[in-house]
Amino acid sequence: MTSTLTETLVLEPAAQDLLFRDARTVAAFTDEPVGDDLLHAVYDLVRAAPTSMNCCPLRVLALRSESARARLLLHMAEGNREKTAAAPLVLVLAADHAFTEHMPTLFPFVDADAYFADPALRAGTAEYNAALQAGYLILGLRAAGLGVGPMAGFDREGVDAEFFPEGRLHTALVLIAGRPAGESPYPRLPRPDFDQVVTSL
Repeated sequence: MTSTLTETLVLEPAAQDLLFRDARTVAAFTDEPVGDDLLHAVYDLVRAAPTSMNCCPLRVLALRSESARARLLLHMAEGNREKTAAAPLVLVLAADHAFTEHMPTLFPFVDADAYFADPALRAGTAEYNAALQAGYLILGLRAAGLGVGPMAGFDREGVDAEFFPEGRLHTALVLIAGRPAGESPYPRLPRPDFDQVVTSL
């Protein structure tokens, strides 16, 4: 059945496997560095991810220096510190709650400041759409041949105070990435079947 479904899709089977079927959350990496050129290429690939009214609130902080990474480790859950310290690439993904500043260029058809005058609507829009963009970024990193470890195990208020004290950016996720070191030691856990998830009316 899986092979029939694979053949139904336009994307080449090898690419399907790379991005989805064979991809796993990765916690152990080789020492091969991940430079800004590769990160730039990944962003260029995923920059057209859909967002509400093209608001594009995702902001990415790449922690390159040991001192910057040490500041992050203070706020990571204990079980996430060692792998974060060792990863070739550490990204802090944040939602820009002042995203309307750029909407005269990104979506010039409405007065975005007026439309998003309600702080709750503005915050919710920033958080939801940054998460959507983060999903695309994970796929882009996989497309570059990297393994990715998304983590929510950290003190969000602590990370915000450490790196975004002005209050405009709010941390959504921490990603570690690099070339995977070997196979995952854990079996893949089950996922819900199609009929458990999809309902047609």
